[in-house]
Amino acid sequence: MSNFPSHVSWFFSNEQAQWQQKTCERAETPPSLAPDGRTYQRMEGFGGCFNELGYRALSYLSTSDRAALFTELYSPEHANFNLCRLPIGANDYAEDWYSLDETPGDYALSHFSIERDKRCLIPYIQEAKTYQPEMKLFASPWSPPTWMKNPPVYNWGKLVWTPENLAAYANYFARFVLAYAEQGVRIDQIHVQNEPVANQKFPSCMWTGEELRVFIRDYIGPVLRKECPETELWLGTINAPGCDYNRLIFDKWATEDYDYFANVVLSDERALAFISGVSYQWGGKIAIQRTFESWWPRVRLMQSENECGFGDNTWDYALYVWTMMKHYIGNGAESYLYWNPVLEPVGRSTWGDPQNAMVTVDPASKCFTLNPDFYVMKSASAIVQRGAVRLGMKGVWAADTLAFQNPDGSFALSVFNPFYEVRSVALLHGGETLRFPLEPRSVNSILIR
Repeated sequence: MSNFPSHVSWFFSNEQAQWQQKTCERAETPPSLAPDGRTYQRMEGFGGCFNELGYRALSYLSTSDRAALFTELYSPEHANFNLCRLPIGANDYAEDWYSLDETPGDYALSHFSIERDKRCLIPYIQEAKTYQPEMKLFASPWSPPTWMKNPPVYNWGKLVWTPENLAAYANYFARFVLAYAEQGVRIDQIHVQNEPVANQKFPSCMWTGEELRVFIRDYIGPVLRKECPETELWLGTINAPGCDYNRLIFDKWATEDYDYFANVVLSDERALAFISGVSYQWGGKIAIQRTFESWWPRVRLMQSENECGFGDNTWDYALYVWTMMKHYIGNGAESYLYWNPVLEPVGRSTWGDPQNAMVTVDPASKCFTLNPDFYVMKSASAIVQRGAVRLGMKGVWAADTLAFQNPDGSFALSVFNPFYEVRSVALLHGGETLRFPLEPRSVNSILIR
């Protein structure tokens, strides 16, 4: 009789092989990994950001290849990306700068329009939703309309701090949610500002924690609650503090982390009343741990954008993405979002930065390639159901494991082997010990029914 437990599914990916099935066996050795009895956040999902340059890359594919790629990314039987992001106006992967109302002084928003979004973003989202009917969406601006800023530019600058301007900007968000609803696209969450600590050459806008507190408490919070009561409001996406030594010395923003942003806003009960959660990315990986300690489970947490690499899509970088997924989810994040799902080779933004993507589409060959980061994301997204509860683990492999109890009762693990040789995990589950010899430098998806 076979020693292979038939109720276990196990797939691995490394540099040499991707999404290959393996078999485990029952073991008599002491366990090196086991549940510790603790439970944490309920998971909401995994996904990426809908961007204009990604939609352009998709246009090179044949109808059949495009359908195959959307199936691979969004179908519940495949990577199952079910929580995604979109910009409000331009981001660095828009074809060029735009907002939804560039008419100076239009406080009544008479010229507000999503006509441009009907060309790319909305068709992109609607196509994905045909493969993923449970798709949830959140949106954030990279910059307000330029006439609402000082100086009036799409990069850098700050919001003009007058009641008339703040009220118009709060209404701008509500108009966006309602306009998308008219197109059959529900916006589940609004996040106030992409990277409020971002003095960038691409669309951006800088905020302090105190400014976010006032805007949420006195302007956007009341407006969304009245006009769009089913849309959640999130504090984010926070990218502070900075991570490198030079910024720590020369840039005061680098020291403005948890206490300067999340703690300022959340400790105001009137502001907190409007907030469903806090989203973090990039430098925010430092602050999420302190937010988790202080505010979870009263306040939900999210990782809103992974670090994007340099356009070379290496396996080394993909393994770094796994460690970031472990860090964020291990510190309470209910979701983990990639940045660009699909780009052309090198992944260069409109403003010149090369970045990674889960999928590369070559305009010359009109073929797509599933990159290493895709398989790292799939290692969790394909087996972790919406509503899964993260489980605490113990043992020498706990630091390289994410574990979940799915709503259907199955047990899901994403396990990372960082070593250059095969290492075995002895998992204690349901009174038996299962041995998994992990391939070198691999990510592993284990589902036990």
